[in-house]
Amino acid sequence: MRTEFRDEPCKTALSSVKGMRFGWSLNPYMGCAHRCVFCYVRAFERRADRPWDERYGASIRVKTNVAEVLERELSKRSWKRESVTIGSATDPYQPAEGTYKLTRQCIEVFARKRSPFAIITRGPMIVRDIDVLQKASTRAEVTVSFSIPTLDRAAWRLTEPGTAPPQQRLRALEKLVTSGIDAGVSIAPVLPGISDRPSQLDAVVRAAREAGATHLWTGMLHLGPGIREHFMESLARNWPELVPRYERMYARDYVSRRESRGLETLVDALEARYGVADRRERPLIPPPAARQLVLV
Repeated sequence: MRTEFRDEPCKTALSSVKGMRFGWSLNPYMGCAHRCVFCYVRAFERRADRPWDERYGASIRVKTNVAEVLERELSKRSWKRESVTIGSATDPYQPAEGTYKLTRQCIEVFARKRSPFAIITRGPMIVRDIDVLQKASTRAEVTVSFSIPTLDRAAWRLTEPGTAPPQQRLRALEKLVTSGIDAGVSIAPVLPGISDRPSQLDAVVRAAREAGATHLWTGMLHLGPGIREHFMESLARNWPELVPRYERMYARDYVSRRESRGLETLVDALEARYGVADRRERPLIPPPAARQLVLV
């Protein structure tokens, strides 16, 4: 797919967020060339009457002045240095960043203002910015989370068509941790029947541990309006046998609490099994045999 880049200066850089794990977000770009079939931003694009289906990712809006606007906002007396999540609505290290370097510029602003931030990405390009991440982390809390839902190559290719392979993300993670950056893995979204087998989850947690992940987090797919339509089309095309199961599981936007709790419990057990720890502070210790799980 050919991607169009549109320069769109912004009036504000920071957005207040409700109903999420974080209170503020920053997105140097809008639209994402990664084109993940489960991306929840498709719902926002649909409501804004912008391409959200197969055309999503064909047009990337570039906030060319975002770093300057961010500096003004962080300089206000009213700013209380709350943590800001970079990449909540679009990947800050998608290919456009290689040209525009807006994410890097924003990190430099956070460092100057000694203001904390977290980054969510699928982009190994982040290793380019280890120098500014190191500087920022000496002045405020900095956290990076690599989204790695699965290591299954078939599932990855069909659900994250524009992203770098998961193994590249793991290598980037290891470089960041070795450089002293707090970096972990978000195993999300997990897709029922596609990437939720215990053996698949075990592979991700084990690889995260070997790469030195400082933390793990997991979550199940949700299918709100605007996400559901595109995802179900992809499911019917690639895994038609799973369509009835999804129709049952997703009568509402989210799976049942029992289903999501089961996933969290399994990942917690795997995290304990492999002894995931922050190896910047202490060596990783091989897990005791008593913690071994039976996986299928």
